[in-house]
Amino acid sequence: MTIRPTVWRKRGSLLLVFAAALAIASVQVAAQAPYPNKPIRIIVPYPPGAGTDFTGREIGAIFSKALGQAVVIDNRGGAAATIGHALGARAAPDGYTLLLGTTGGLVSGPALLGSKIPYDPLKDFATIGLATYVPYAIAVTASLPANNVKELIDLARASPRKLNVASPGVGTPNHLGAAQLMTLTGIEIVHVPYKGTALAINDLVAGNVQMIVTGLLQLLPLHQAGRVRILGVGHTSRLKAFPDIPTVAETVPGYYNTGWWGIVAPANTPKPIIDKLNAIMTRELKTPEIFQRFEKNGLEIATSTPREYHELIASDLQMWKKLIKDAKISVEVLP
Repeated sequence: MTIRPTVWRKRGSLLLVFAAALAIASVQVAAQAPYPNKPIRIIVPYPPGAGTDFTGREIGAIFSKALGQAVVIDNRGGAAATIGHALGARAAPDGYTLLLGTTGGLVSGPALLGSKIPYDPLKDFATIGLATYVPYAIAVTASLPANNVKELIDLARASPRKLNVASPGVGTPNHLGAAQLMTLTGIEIVHVPYKGTALAINDLVAGNVQMIVTGLLQLLPLHQAGRVRILGVGHTSRLKAFPDIPTVAETVPGYYNTGWWGIVAPANTPKPIIDKLNAIMTRELKTPEIFQRFEKNGLEIATSTPREYHELIASDLQMWKKLIKDAKISVEVLP
């Protein structure tokens, strides 16, 4: 039997329509599948071992337990956290790639570099929620004759540009914290940028630099062993876990250098996913066991709504832009 071409065309058209219907149906089924139905990745924009890694893994464990899916931590350090943030901004907005948003990647880096970084901190991310404050501490090498912030300022004022302050790079919150101290007090300290916090702290312990501004977590064991001396924290109030450490603002009114870490997703991530993850973070971070774990690591739990986190990024971005301008900080010229 011979089938006429017109019959083949009709059958071919029917097959195409059927295939298209199947494709649409499969997309609809995927879209309606409960979130999440596969592992989630959290990008941590720093190498393993630091406070960011601790925080990313804690939140990853919280999500994994609440959602019943594996959460994979993907450490992507480099360029003051901007490499990891750029990777997060380019990810698919489907809730399966999240990012530990940091002060360095969302505020201080963009404030210094502007359009030189490949993302917009306010437009390219959907904020999910704040996780923790990261009080930066001012510490000195053990041999420096300064037991508090006032003595450090007096020493620096008596010998301009004789003291060095280490940081993990130009424009980092560490660097800006030192610049803020100089701006508010009029002292002059030489900034020495390193390729990472670990190298800077090693030189502080050895006495090759006299001062550092960095996260409390990294300094606590050395402080307790008498190898460095923590003089103050840049938080608005003394930390509950370490009430004996004064704030810098007690001596220098207006000083504020508290970083923060939170969870963000690529822009256009569906709102139901954002709200679901925020609810989990807000509930679980307040449990006593997790709260105490963060406190013991020099971190202070701080939850928020997605909107509150976005507003924090916007306000801190303006603050750091002003500080960078006032202190005349640039990538090419170091203070």
